[in-house]
Amino acid sequence: MKKKFILLSGLATSLLLSGCWDINEAQRMYYVDGLGIDYKDGQYEIYLQLINFTNVAKSEYPNPQTVPAEVGQAKGKTLEEALFKLFRSIDQKVFWGHMTFIIFSEEALKDKNALSIIDTVLRYRETRYQIWTYCTQDSIKDILLLTPILNKSLISSKLSTPLDTDDQETFVEPVNFRNLVIGLNEPNHEIGIPYVTINKNWETAEQQGQDTTFIGVGVLSKSGFKGLIKNDAARGMQWMHNRTHRGEITFKLDGDETDFLTVTLEKIKVDIEPLVKNNQVTFEVVVKLNATLNGLKTNVSEDEIRKKIIKEVKKEIRTTYKEALAKDIDIYRLSEHLYRKNVKVWKRLEKDGKIPLTPSSISKLEIDVNQVNSGRKTFTGTFND
Repeated sequence: MKKKFILLSGLATSLLLSGCWDINEAQRMYYVDGLGIDYKDGQYEIYLQLINFTNVAKSEYPNPQTVPAEVGQAKGKTLEEALFKLFRSIDQKVFWGHMTFIIFSEEALKDKNALSIIDTVLRYRETRYQIWTYCTQDSIKDILLLTPILNKSLISSKLSTPLDTDDQETFVEPVNFRNLVIGLNEPNHEIGIPYVTINKNWETAEQQGQDTTFIGVGVLSKSGFKGLIKNDAARGMQWMHNRTHRGEITFKLDGDETDFLTVTLEKIKVDIEPLVKNNQVTFEVVVKLNATLNGLKTNVSEDEIRKKIIKEVKKEIRTTYKEALAKDIDIYRLSEHLYRKNVKVWKRLEKDGKIPLTPSSISKLEIDVNQVNSGRKTFTGTFND
């Protein structure tokens, strides 16, 4: 009787257990890696990049016979409507928890609902704040269909893992959704989103290759899109924050018109100090850095190299600042520096989180070259004439 009671009790208990009936099997789901959003003719146009599950576990050596990704496309009056239209053509559950990046077209950022798009993405329970954010003027579909160099898996692409190349050069600082929300919520209520374009300077024996490259930023504010700063006009940004790991600068040496030198700049440290006088605010900027020579054509002194570096870095910082002012952009977040160090003055002067800026607002720009490393050799040429 006792054994019978134990058996019945065990059976009743097992029936009450929920088990794993509602679990989703990994091979029965599609995985989103990237999302593209465009805005045309009053409608949102979305591009959903689904990565091949077969290659996710083989990021180093993917199977060349498998398709790395497929890109779906749909339109709608809202972002959600476009997504639901796309869901109708998908035959398995879509998992968003591994989405690594989102690309906005310039038109999507210009639209007054750009901030609501960001809010929509963040409110969904599967998305995360680590999603990288980009903008472009190129075809979003073409960008999402690119295969990384040497046929690597898409989860190793520059868009999915922008920090992998950060130690080589930090021309444009990567921005994720966390940075985006903070930048828009705190003074100066503007944020620079990396501007991505298609680069065609790679090729194989069979065909020309393509990959993505960052050449500037698109600046978004709470009031809307403020414009693009790119190419040489964007170079000054890398010298104005401490997160730059490494960058290069090229300048002409005295003498021959074709005699140029490229120097690597590292260990950037920036100090911005606001000064208040007669209800006017100016900023004193001190940039400290180390330099390493990459090669020499002629003999050159350390003093000459220092002077050239200082001159060129100052020029690039001023050029970017001037370009941004023309678009009413506080590119170096000077308003935030005043907010952090003298909030009373900031409250008195600010309008919509920003303080008035002029070309003379940076009253002092000092570049300190701590070290000039000549590499394995001295400042004399390796080969004698």
